[in-house]
Amino acid sequence: MAGLLVLWLLLGLGPAAGAHIKKAEAEAPRYLHAAELEAALRALAEGAPPGLARLFSIGQSVEGRPLWVLRLTAGLEPALPEAEAEPGGAPIPGRPQVKLVGNMHGDEPLGRPLLLRLARELVSGWARGEPRAGRLLNATDLYLLPSLNPDGFERAREGDCEGAALGGRENSRGKDLNRSFPDQFGAAQPDLEPVPEVRALIAWMQRNKFVLSGNLHGGSVVASYPYDDSPMHEPNGIYSKSADDEVFKYLAKAYASNHPIMKTGTPNCPGEQFETFKDGITNGAHWYDVEGGMQDYNYVWADCFEITLELSCCKYPMASQLQQEWENNRESLLTFIEKVHMGVKGFVRDSVTGSGLANATIAVAGIAHNITAGRFGDYHRLLVPGTYNVTAAVLGYMPMTLENIEVKEGVTTAVDFSLQPTVAVSVPDPTQAAATLAPGSATNATATVQAASPTSLHQPVQPKDFRHHHFPDMEIFLRRYASEYTNITRLYSVGKSVEQRELYVMEISDNPGIHEPGEPEFKYIGNMHGNEVVGRELLLNLIDYLCKNFGSDPEVTELVLNTRIHIMPSMNPDGYERSQEGDKSSTVGRNNSNNYDLNRNFPDQFLPVTEPLQLETIAVMSWLRAFPFVLSANLHGGSLVVNYPFDDDEKGIAVYSKSPDDAVFQQLALSYSKENARMYQGSPCKDMYPNEYFPHGITNGAHWYNVQGGMQDWNYLNTNCFEVTIELGCVKYPNAEDLPKYWEQNHRSLLQFMKQVHRGVKGFVLDAVDGKGISNATISVADINHPVTTYKAGDYWRLLVQGSYKITASARGYNPLTKTVTVGDRGVVQVNFTLSRTDSKVEEGKTPVINVEDTSDPSTKEFETLIKNLSTENGLESLVLNSSMDVSPYRYHSYKDLSDFLRALHLNYPQITNLTNLGHSVEYRQISSLEISNKPNQLEPEEPKIRFVAGIHGNAPVGTELLLALAEFLCMNYRKNAHVTKLIDRTRIVIVPSLNPDGREMAQERDCTSKKGHANAHGRDLDTDFTSNFSLYRGTGEPETKAIAENLILKKDFSLSVALDGGSLLVTYPYDKPVQTVENRETLQHLASLYANNHPTMHLGQPGCSNESVKTVPGGVIRGAEWHSHLGSMKDFSVTFGHCPEITVYTSCCYFPSAGQLPSLWTENKKPLLSMIVEVHKGVHGFVQDKSGKPVSKAVIVLNEGVKIYAKEGGYFHVLLAPGLHNISATAEGYQQQHVRVQVHHDVASSVVIVFDMDNRIFGLSRELALTVAGATMSALVLTACIIWCVCSIKSNRHKDGFHRLRQHHDDYEDEIRMMSTGSKKSLLSHEFQDETDTDEETLYSSKH
Repeated sequence: MAGLLVLWLLLGLGPAAGAHIKKAEAEAPRYLHAAELEAALRALAEGAPPGLARLFSIGQSVEGRPLWVLRLTAGLEPALPEAEAEPGGAPIPGRPQVKLVGNMHGDEPLGRPLLLRLARELVSGWARGEPRAGRLLNATDLYLLPSLNPDGFERAREGDCEGAALGGRENSRGKDLNRSFPDQFGAAQPDLEPVPEVRALIAWMQRNKFVLSGNLHGGSVVASYPYDDSPMHEPNGIYSKSADDEVFKYLAKAYASNHPIMKTGTPNCPGEQFETFKDGITNGAHWYDVEGGMQDYNYVWADCFEITLELSCCKYPMASQLQQEWENNRESLLTFIEKVHMGVKGFVRDSVTGSGLANATIAVAGIAHNITAGRFGDYHRLLVPGTYNVTAAVLGYMPMTLENIEVKEGVTTAVDFSLQPTVAVSVPDPTQAAATLAPGSATNATATVQAASPTSLHQPVQPKDFRHHHFPDMEIFLRRYASEYTNITRLYSVGKSVEQRELYVMEISDNPGIHEPGEPEFKYIGNMHGNEVVGRELLLNLIDYLCKNFGSDPEVTELVLNTRIHIMPSMNPDGYERSQEGDKSSTVGRNNSNNYDLNRNFPDQFLPVTEPLQLETIAVMSWLRAFPFVLSANLHGGSLVVNYPFDDDEKGIAVYSKSPDDAVFQQLALSYSKENARMYQGSPCKDMYPNEYFPHGITNGAHWYNVQGGMQDWNYLNTNCFEVTIELGCVKYPNAEDLPKYWEQNHRSLLQFMKQVHRGVKGFVLDAVDGKGISNATISVADINHPVTTYKAGDYWRLLVQGSYKITASARGYNPLTKTVTVGDRGVVQVNFTLSRTDSKVEEGKTPVINVEDTSDPSTKEFETLIKNLSTENGLESLVLNSSMDVSPYRYHSYKDLSDFLRALHLNYPQITNLTNLGHSVEYRQISSLEISNKPNQLEPEEPKIRFVAGIHGNAPVGTELLLALAEFLCMNYRKNAHVTKLIDRTRIVIVPSLNPDGREMAQERDCTSKKGHANAHGRDLDTDFTSNFSLYRGTGEPETKAIAENLILKKDFSLSVALDGGSLLVTYPYDKPVQTVENRETLQHLASLYANNHPTMHLGQPGCSNESVKTVPGGVIRGAEWHSHLGSMKDFSVTFGHCPEITVYTSCCYFPSAGQLPSLWTENKKPLLSMIVEVHKGVHGFVQDKSGKPVSKAVIVLNEGVKIYAKEGGYFHVLLAPGLHNISATAEGYQQQHVRVQVHHDVASSVVIVFDMDNRIFGLSRELALTVAGATMSALVLTACIIWCVCSIKSNRHKDGFHRLRQHHDDYEDEIRMMSTGSKKSLLSHEFQDETDTDEETLYSSKH
């Protein structure tokens, strides 16, 4: 009773309320331990007005402490006897349940006092008649759980901001409760036995229908929302979007925007001062991956929308800060609870009896996440403002859909469903409880939608807008759907047409913008011929159909959930704009603006295509290489048939030209034609082509007519994609009123063809050691001469018809593996391959070292994750797009302008730049280098170093401007773009923008072919001045080459060098001199390909330069000597004497293009340049030490028994290597030689530590034998000396002069002996320690991984 009296006084209900309130305010707030917390909660529950509060326990912790929950809501029924009662009492029909959970991590206890304070304020406010508290508790069923981990709390220590107290975070069995829930992406179900706290919470959630929840944590200040992890389980950087991403962002912002610190997005937590969160919110997995988290479990398995709230930088703030923390969070807590009243709510009832239908499914069109109704048929579906189509369905009843339901800000829209039973239902006993609205529910603002009558069984929503879309109309259409269906769409462009119209693609997927490993990618392309327009309109209709039916139609939903769909409505927008409606068969508008037929413009397997590649062709080829497409269709017009490869043959005549996958192509073609009755009949256009007949509506392309340079054959031969060409109708440009007919005839075919991507076999090729996917592994099928390759995660898809196959997976450095697989007549068979590495057994004297990564430093792990993310398909694109600042070069810099620019960069960014004078030119212009690094004036041998050089030829200054733009881009985004910041913090970037300033001053803008300025002021081509013999070079070299060679190249501390030149569009790799073999060719070619593949057109291998005899360069990459062979090149010198791989990038056909082209050249080269900075963090990072841990500097590292590099100061070495298995040997004087084998991956560095043993051999002999021989030798020498001394003494008087002459001769002899001995020793060591200058052909081929 005393507790009751005190509480009533504190609440202001007793006569002395004011005095007691003042006393409570005077008492400093503090943390309550278990018994105190229970007493406070019990006093609050017992002292509250009747029917407002109830205290109960949902279970116990490991140590037996109760998990107390305080329920607050108006109108609670009196508690039943404990044996009969449901813990906490039954839910109230129509009233949404909200829960707040605190102290899940025992050492993050701020939620405990905040939730207790919140409860006191709500109870006192309700009792005093405060409107806000009244509205909230009258309409909301609120549950407060102050401590989910009371055991951990008892071990935690106040003031421990970093969680240093042993065991406070976890429960008493050492389990992190927020890593212990079932996970949708988890490999296995978690063991719940050690976590009774989690078991209790799950059971409690299953007994209730919580709508909204908050999980209160500490350690930062941010609101985090699902998903908390991703299928890839990358440590961070992956935005794992839920179907209700917009709702979750809305909820998170509701909390963050009312918190004075959180809303700034800059918590400034110690050690994380540069961590920022836009609007104070973050996607959980994007921040860091949490597998087994509670918030995802709430959403995926319990229909509850939960977010995680990090409330303070300090995990366990001092009690003195509690009042301030309450003030920071009070409004946020109240606002967040109120957000349960958003979206739609209502009841689902039986139309005959009026009874509520428990567990009825509520589906919202376009959102792939359904909820279920509660036990009374009541539901609450959180939605952001907008217009929605909502469906209610339950087994045994006709589904009902209500369309165009408007959800407004600040109110809940009431939507009731009355479902008709599919069988007769007897009227139940009238005494049966019926669902009714709870008292007070009407106090919450609502808007009501009345259903005139239930709809019939759900049918897919069909397109209604049939018209021809010219480019502006199509563009608006695509942008509208991309903005309205953001959860499943992404609009992007693959390039531009000749007339600069965007080549748009609409991606439709449950995770747009992300390749999900194991999920196939599909594409449709329309309007390749501008006047064949039906495909264009059908694809726009298809976009409409997929978007509007996702989440409500099972067929569409399954397709979108399991397929990444790309739709290009128009490949030839220019030709379309010249075409005319009603055109049946003309060629007006067929070709692009340059009057080339795009379907005759692709490289052909049989005959050369003489026409230049068009912009549209180049863009599409680049697109197809960028994505792992499996299946595709190219939509045309002019007939009605599905045409499959091959489209031509080597003779160029109309004859059946069978591909290795002829059976598969026939099956694919039939899957489309069977769904189109007119097409399947096979005689489509009798009035136009009376003799044309296609059995079952399909044909081999070449058998119909020969097409040289077609797109479908190029797909099949150059990618993993199977493509067919579909002719959609006899009329090329039908009138608009006929378009609905085309949709009716083709929409089932379009869907059925897409489903074929899920046929055959699929799976992963994995490394047997680390379980990681092997990219670019080959999947071959016996007797079918058409292999496919794996994508980045090792995933593959191989379309096959029904039958039994022998399938082999192989990869460089691995033993191939063959499996026999039976493919059925439907569906796909999953076949995974786990490959063992070749020579995996340990040979004598060799120790395999595979991917030994240092995980002790979290920042190192975080950086590795960044490199992985930037190596993904869209990684660099996201870096560029997320950069707050970009540059746009608009003019060329003269020598003076360049000098001023570099000086200005250094003055404005002194903390990350260092400007150095390397030397001077013939005419005494300075040759400067700019280093960009977080510690530009300090030696950091453990960090990789990359060199960018331009202007070796003065008449090709584009590279100079690109490097100046790169330098400014990096500096401007430091501390503004997290990715750029981390790259600069971990890399030493050295930029030499102009190596030949004298030549640059002579060159003239717009001079595309002139050699004026090509050489230096002495007339010497600097790229022929790097002689192979450095001793000669020192005496005769030009001052420019001397400057960069002595001050940069010969320092031998660079991991990669990139030189920019002009006059073509390709990349060359060493050697420029003619040599028969190129050591480490794979790595050099890999580095060159990396640049070319990130360039929009370079990788296509069609430079198109009028001044070149070489017209085609496969992949845009070629060995220097195969292009322009010459001696004395900088990259040959860099490889041979600088032990650094160097590639030369030719940025444009024109040596000196107009300044107006600089912005586009920067756009084209920005990603490739950044990719080089990312690549330098791959390959192999190594450290050489002896057994005591002492670094061994200057150790010789030999790669693949050929290329040689040296360990830096501190024992560090770094080498870039192509992905695959590599041999590394290490030698150092006085130590035994060591051998390791390293697996290099494409997206992460491999780390090795080489530990040397002392060499116990002397001159090749064992130490014991060598000492014995040495002892015997010394004894013999002493004895011989004694004999000589005696003889000399006897004869000294008689032969004094002669003796002196003999002595002099003997000294000379000893000198000769010493020289021979030294030479002998050198010869013994020369094989192992031969200096790098002894050979001309030493190449550093390092691939940092």
